Amino acid sequence: MEARSIELGNGVRIACHFSGAKSGPTMVLLHALGEQAASWAAVEPTFASLFRVVNVDLRGHGDSDWPGVYSFELMRDDVIEVFDALGLHDVLLVGHSMGGTVAYLIAQAQPDRIARLVVEDVPPPFPRTRTAPARPEGELGFDWAVVPAIVEQVNDPTRRWWTRLPDIVSPTLLIGGGPTSHVPQELLVEVSGLIPNCTLVAIPAGHNVHETRPNEFADVVLRWLDDTDAVSL
Repeated sequence: MEARSIELGNGVRIACHFSGAKSGPTMVLLHALGEQAASWAAVEPTFASLFRVVNVDLRGHGDSDWPGVYSFELMRDDVIEVFDALGLHDVLLVGHSMGGTVAYLIAQAQPDRIARLVVEDVPPPFPRTRTAPARPEGELGFDWAVVPAIVEQVNDPTRRWWTRLPDIVSPTLLIGGGPTSHVPQELLVEVSGLIPNCTLVAIPAGHNVHETRPNEFADVVLRWLDDTDAVSL
C-alpha cells in the first residue's frame, strides 16, 4: 500500500493511503469519528481488487494534521481539495458515520464529480441531545478536540442539510445497521425517500457494519454496483 500526504492550500496536510490498480475506477473511503484509514482494513482488499482505492485520514485523525479546528464543512472542503490535487472525477465515494455525513456534503457540493455514493449507517445531523464522552486516558490516534466539535454539529435542531438531500443526483446506497445500532433506523428510511435515486439495505450488525460483517458489507456494495453498472465506469 502506498501512502502520501497532500498539503492543502490552507496548510493542512491530509494523509491518503492508496491500494488497488492505478488504472481502475476510483473509490474513496471516509472513516468515522475517532477512526482512521485502517478501520477499513477488513473490506479494503476486496474493493482494491476492482478499484483504485484512496483511503483518507480526515483532518485530526491518523497521519493527517491535527490543526485543532474541526467541522463537517472543513472536512468536506479538505476532501474536495484532495480530489483536485489527485485529479479525481467519477468517484465512488464511501463514508461511514462521520465520514458518511462528510460524503453527503461532498455529493451535494460537487454532484458532477460523484458517480456513486455509499453511506453507512448515518443520516445528516438531526435534533438530539448527544453529549461528548469523557476523554479516554492514554495516547490516542486522533485529536480529542475533534470529538466535542463534531458532537456539537450532530446535535442540529435545524436539520439544515436535510433540505439539500434531493440535490444528490448520484445513485446512492444507504446501508443501515439495524436495531442494535444507536442510529434511529427510521431516519435512514426518511433519507432514502429524499435522495432521488437511493437504495436502502439493512444489515443487522450494529453501527460498524463494515467491521462486524465485512464480507456481507462488501457483497452488498458490489452487488449494488453491478445492478447500477458502476464497476464499468
